[in-house]
Amino acid sequence: MRIVATAIAILCISMISAQDDATKIMQEIESKKESYAQIAHTIWSEAEMGYLEYKSSALLKETLEKEGFSIKSGVAEIPTAFVAEYGNGSPVIAILAEYDALPGLSQEAVAEKKSAGKAAGHACGHHLFGTASSAAAIAAKNWLASSGNSGTVRLIGCPAEEGGGAKVYMVRAGLFDDVDVALHWHPSSQNAASAGAALANKSAKFRFHGISAHAAGAPQMGRSALDGVEAMNAMVNMMREHIPEKARIHYVITSGGKAPNVVPDFAEVYYYARHNRRDVVIDIFDRIVKAGEGAALGTGTTMDYEMINGVHELLPNLTLQKRMHDNLSKVGGMTYTDKELEFANKIAVSLGYDKANTEIAASIRPYKTEAKAYGSTDVGDVSFAVPTVGMSAATWVPGTAAHSWQAVAAGGTSIGHKGMVIAAKTLALTAVDLFKNPELVKAAQSEFIERRGADFQYIPLLGDRAPALDYRK
Repeated sequence: MRIVATAIAILCISMISAQDDATKIMQEIESKKESYAQIAHTIWSEAEMGYLEYKSSALLKETLEKEGFSIKSGVAEIPTAFVAEYGNGSPVIAILAEYDALPGLSQEAVAEKKSAGKAAGHACGHHLFGTASSAAAIAAKNWLASSGNSGTVRLIGCPAEEGGGAKVYMVRAGLFDDVDVALHWHPSSQNAASAGAALANKSAKFRFHGISAHAAGAPQMGRSALDGVEAMNAMVNMMREHIPEKARIHYVITSGGKAPNVVPDFAEVYYYARHNRRDVVIDIFDRIVKAGEGAALGTGTTMDYEMINGVHELLPNLTLQKRMHDNLSKVGGMTYTDKELEFANKIAVSLGYDKANTEIAASIRPYKTEAKAYGSTDVGDVSFAVPTVGMSAATWVPGTAAHSWQAVAAGGTSIGHKGMVIAAKTLALTAVDLFKNPELVKAAQSEFIERRGADFQYIPLLGDRAPALDYRK
């Protein structure tokens, strides 16, 4: 009986200690929320696009360096990528941070569509993403320093998630080779930490070269590069009938000539191919290339293409996912102030609703072990390099879609900042759980190897090209 009583006492002390740690971590982040909100708003105001995030990455590096992190800049041959590290030994827990904006989505922090007069906007909330991840890394660092535990927290600054694929180059460069677990999150219209999914994706710019001529006076002398683009698009559109139902193909003509009376000698079209299996994406992309080659042959032009991005699908890890869901549930959702509710209701009306559903922002979505993929992310490549887990926080008014002016607007307000704090707390709690529980790390790695396959070899879908640093220029 005495042995049983002692065991119960030890268990109770352990549970109290864990509760104390969680409370202290959440209180620490809460006490710094205004400072983190200012950092996020500064990045939101800069709205720098992929591989051009010089001010945004510099601000995050400065913030982390002041907290005692060592900084490596320009990693993986990317000027705006960095690694901030604290601690020593195992486990090595990486927290991903993003900070790139999207082109053409400039917006003020108001509840009606109103451009801020800039080239880009944070319509995917990466200003919140990078700041919350940094806040979580700082909180985990402080816990390591005070507890005396062994371990390394590594904040990985990841540029150009929006089509630039920086994490692919970072995986290829070996930056995750010694990482035990990677954590990430994403802004959303709801709080959730269920298993995620993402589509594999290959993208490229197809460039056609023809011969200029007067379109009326000597059309026989010309060979239209735009004809090549249009012929390619026509063939790809016919191909849609003969690809798997869940596949997606998108394109935009990025250059089609300058004047109708001049036969264009250059034209360019930018393509994406997606599916939830990378082998299907590879096949579809190869067929798109053939369409481009055929279009060039048929129009008397020449064609070349540049790979811009290629990412893997997302590999889930339920061992980690359940723990992150439990921590998100511990943190909880948010409540709106009267001012926030007024803003949210106006945004909701712009989305076709009568009013905002505040219960979604206040609650945590039920845990699920499967998800449907709608978009793509270079986190997919990280998930095939190391056990990876993520979550989402309600930084936007419920019902808001990513890549919308409504997302940009909410991300510039206290609604976005509150969601950011929820994410920071959840990531920090999960990181500390991993530092305290080696068996959890081992279980996650066992599941990772089983899902990925023991003989898996990583092959980046974008090949051996150098980082596409000019893809937004």
